[in-house]
Amino acid sequence: MLEPKRISKDAVPAALEKAMRYRLLNEPQQAESICRDVLLVDPENQDAIIVLLLALTDQFPAEKAAAFDSAKSLLPALNSAYRQAYYDGIIKERWAISQLADHMPQEIAFDWLRQAMRSYEKAEQLSEAEDADPILRWNSCARVMTRAEIRKRESNVRRDVAAEYGDEVPVR
Repeated sequence: MLEPKRISKDAVPAALEKAMRYRLLNEPQQAESICRDVLLVDPENQDAIIVLLLALTDQFPAEKAAAFDSAKSLLPALNSAYRQAYYDGIIKERWAISQLADHMPQEIAFDWLRQAMRSYEKAEQLSEAEDADPILRWNSCARVMTRAEIRKRESNVRRDVAAEYGDEVPVR
C-alpha cells in the first residue's frame, strides 16, 4: 500500500475549501480523501472532522455499513456535546433516508428517523437560542416520515383497486 504524502499545515484552509467544493460537486470520495489528508497534519481540526463525517454520509447509498461505521467513529472527536448530538442525528437521518431509497421496510427506516429526532432534541437543548439547526433537521425527519406514509397509503390504494378490478385499471 502506498503511503500518502503529507500536505503542509499552511495548506489546510485551502484544502478544506476544496473538500467542501467536492461535496457540492457530489464527489464525496474526493472530499473524504482531502479531509483525511488534513487530519494527518491537524488531527483535531473540527472542520475537517465535520466535512469528513458529511462526506461519509454522502456515500451511504453506495458504501452502506462501512461508511456508517466510519462516520459514527468520528463523533467522539467532535469537541462539544452539541456537535456530537447534532451530527449523530445527521448520521442517523441520512442512514434512514438511504434505507428508504433501498426499499427497506419502512418501520426500520422510521426507527432510525426517530433516533435522529431524539439526537436533534438533545442538540436543541444544548444549542444557543438563535441556532435553529436542530429544529430544522427534526422537522425534516418528520416530513420524510409523513411523505413516506402518504406514498405507502397511495400504493396500497392502487393495489386494492387493481386487485378488485383486475387488468382494467392501470397501475404505476
